[in-house]
Amino acid sequence: MPPMNPPQTALELPLSRAADAAPLQRQLHARLKHAILDGRVLAGSRLPASRQLAQALAISRNTVSAVYEQLAVEGLVVAGRQGTVVAALPAPGVAPAAPPMPPLARRVLPLSAAPVTEHGPAALRPGEPALAQFPLAAWRRALDVACTSGSSALAYGEPSGEPALRRAIARYLGVARGVRCVPEQIIITEGAQEALGLCVRLLSNPGDTAWVEDPGYRGAKAAMRAGELRIVPMRVDGQGMLASAENWQARPPRLVYTTPAHQYPLGAVLSAARRLQLIEAARAHGAWLIEDDYDSEFRHAGEPIAAMQGLASQGPVLYVGTFSKTMFPALRLGFLILPPALLETVRPPLAAMLRGGHRLEQLAMAHFIDSGQYVRHLGRMRRLYRGRQQALRAALAQHFDVPHSIEGGHCGLHLTVRLPAPFPDATIAGAARAYGMAPTALSSFALAPLPTDNGLVIGYGNTPPDVYAPLLRRLAQLARQVAP
Repeated sequence: MPPMNPPQTALELPLSRAADAAPLQRQLHARLKHAILDGRVLAGSRLPASRQLAQALAISRNTVSAVYEQLAVEGLVVAGRQGTVVAALPAPGVAPAAPPMPPLARRVLPLSAAPVTEHGPAALRPGEPALAQFPLAAWRRALDVACTSGSSALAYGEPSGEPALRRAIARYLGVARGVRCVPEQIIITEGAQEALGLCVRLLSNPGDTAWVEDPGYRGAKAAMRAGELRIVPMRVDGQGMLASAENWQARPPRLVYTTPAHQYPLGAVLSAARRLQLIEAARAHGAWLIEDDYDSEFRHAGEPIAAMQGLASQGPVLYVGTFSKTMFPALRLGFLILPPALLETVRPPLAAMLRGGHRLEQLAMAHFIDSGQYVRHLGRMRRLYRGRQQALRAALAQHFDVPHSIEGGHCGLHLTVRLPAPFPDATIAGAARAYGMAPTALSSFALAPLPTDNGLVIGYGNTPPDVYAPLLRRLAQLARQVAP
C-alpha cells in the first residue's frame, strides 16, 4: 500500500497570480519537480488526485493533469490504477566531487598566461575606431541592398567568400594600397585573426619556427602558439624588424609576421631596403612573409605607404587585411590574399576548412565599397584621427607631467608613450582600469621585454579630445602613486 499522501503544505500552497509571474502550469511543474528531486516527497508517495489538487490551488484540473503527464514523461512519477506515484530515484545527498577535467590541449596552454583583452567602453583603448562617427544610416542601406538578394543569400556561400566582395577588395587595394591581386587570390575571413590562423594551419607544421616582431601584436603570437610553432622574437628599431643574415642562418623561419606600414605598437615603417631584403631572404630559405596591413589607411603625414606585397609580383608574401579599424570591430570581416603559386594547392583544404558564412554582411560590404561610401568614410575618419592625434600630443605635453617620450603617431589610432623604469607600465595600466581608462602596457607586447619596453600604448580613435586633459592628469597621478 502506498505511503500516506504528502502533507498539503508541501504541494498546495497558493500559486502566484502576479502580473509578472510565470504561467500557473509552469509554476506547478517547477514546484512538484523540485519537491521530488530534493527528496521532500519520497519515492512511492502518491500525489493528490488531479481534481483535489486543482480545487486546492483554484486552478483548472486540465492544468494539473498536464503537469502530471509532463512529470511522467520526465520519469519523475508513474501513473497507475492507484493514482500518480513518485518514481524511485537515487536518494539525494551530498553532491560527489566533480571529476577532474581533461587537461587543455598542449597547443593552447601558453594562451592561458596571455594578457586578457578587456571589453566594453573605456577611454584611451588602442585600436578602437570612432564608433559614434560611423555612418549607420549608410550601412543600413547597404544591408537593405544585400537583403534584396533574397533567400539564396541565406545558404552557404563559396568557401573563399562572396565574389562581389572579393572583386570590390581587389579593385580598392590595387588603387589605395598598391596590392597586386585578382579576386581569386582573396579569401574572406572572420577578421584578421582567422586570416592569421589560416596562414599558420596552411603553411606550417608543429615545431616549425616563426619570427614575430618584438614588441609586437599579441594576436599573431597567439595564432603561432595555437599552431605549436617555435616563436622567435625579433627586435624592432626605427626602421622596423631587424633580421640579419646571421639570423636567417641560425634560426631560419617557416613564417615571418610583420606590420611593415605601421609597426604595432611602436609605429615604425619598415624601410624599403629591409622589405626587399626580407622578400629575397624568404625566397632563398623557403619562408613565407605575413604582412598585416591593419590600419595603414589612416596615414597622417606624407603619402600612404604602399604594401610590401606589391613590391614583387611572385613574392612569398601573404597579405592580411581587416575592416575592424576602418568600419567597426563587431563586423568581424577580414581577408587574406594568397600568392598565385599557392592557389591550386590550398583550394581543396580551404573548401574543407571554410563554410562561406556572413553572406549578407559580405554583400553589404561589397555595396558599401562599390557605392563610394567606404572611401568617403575613410576620408572623414582620416581627418578626424589626424586631429585627435595632434590633440593628444598637445595634451600629453601639457597635462601628463611624468617623464616620457612619444613614438609613432604618423599613422593609425594610437601613440606609444615610453616611461622611465621607476614607472611600471603594467601597474599603471591596471590602476587606470578602475577609472574607466584602458591604455595598454607596452611591456605586455614583448616576448622578451627589455628595460626600455616600459610605457603605455594610448588609443585616441574612440576617445574625443575634450576629455584628454582630465584623463591624462589622472593617468599622471596614478603613475606618480605607483612609482617608488
